[in-house]
Amino acid sequence: MPPFARKLIDWYAHAHRPLPWRETADPWAILVSEIMLQQTRASVVIPYWQRFLERYPTPAALAIAPEQELLTMWSGLGYYSRARNLQKAAQAITDAGGFQPDYDFLRALPGVGDYTAAAVASIAFGLKHAVLDGNVMRVAARLANDAGDIGAGVTKKRLQAAVDQLIPTPQPGLFNQAMMELGATLCVPRQPQCLLCPVAEFCEGRKAGRASELPVKLRRAVPILEAMTLLVVEREGELLMWQRPADADRLAGFWELPEASRLPQAKLGEKLGTVRHSIVNHSYTITVYLARLPRALPGKETQLKWIKRNQLAELPVSTTSRKAIQLWVKGRES
Repeated sequence: MPPFARKLIDWYAHAHRPLPWRETADPWAILVSEIMLQQTRASVVIPYWQRFLERYPTPAALAIAPEQELLTMWSGLGYYSRARNLQKAAQAITDAGGFQPDYDFLRALPGVGDYTAAAVASIAFGLKHAVLDGNVMRVAARLANDAGDIGAGVTKKRLQAAVDQLIPTPQPGLFNQAMMELGATLCVPRQPQCLLCPVAEFCEGRKAGRASELPVKLRRAVPILEAMTLLVVEREGELLMWQRPADADRLAGFWELPEASRLPQAKLGEKLGTVRHSIVNHSYTITVYLARLPRALPGKETQLKWIKRNQLAELPVSTTSRKAIQLWVKGRES
């Protein structure tokens, strides 16, 4: 094995974080973890991953699950298209008679891109396919002293080719995990821990004194700030909620507290406080009020429904509404 790969894997053997999906070679468990880890921190994913696999231990179990149940299990992780695509992938795997130890099979699954296919192929099946996620791109850019814009496709292709040259034939899965772990724990975006790096001697960015300046990302999304007002309307242990239609562009099928604009006849009461929620480049500031209705809801507003509090845990409720409800519950308990 080449010296770079050997030193990296030896370091990983004793320095990696004890994440539960690293204790299995089950391709289903690995696929679920990789899908959940997209845009979500490992510490957040752990309990979701464990509960999810308890409910859906095989692709066949998820393939037949009701969508509302699936969304409830996923609620809080965000990016709900991941959950729907994972179910479609489970159905495709089941129809194929199980996982096929083939990169092209994995890459063709709904919601699976180059990175996820390479991760499952290498970790579960020992296939030689190098991963390139954000952490690995940072490591690769520093190793090569590459100042190209990592937001550009040409740079990503160049870094992918560089990592493809490094991945060893034996233990490709361990190598990929070690590269990701190095980027997550030592080769971090700011103040990289070069003195602790097991492969610092191979790093051209460090030799040039530029490690902390790399990688370069020229395209920065401008954050979009949005304000909204949610209403908590209660009657005898029930909350007034509404469900997004199945064909909604986002959060299809999810339940939410009504916004003030949806209930113009509501009388605002006590201000419960403000919560914040960020997703991608959107930042929401949500003001939460108690409110009451001066009259019964007219027939045209039948999309609104009274939901018992003890039923909320069984329904897919949007993260913004969950945060608002938690604010209301704390107020009642104080």
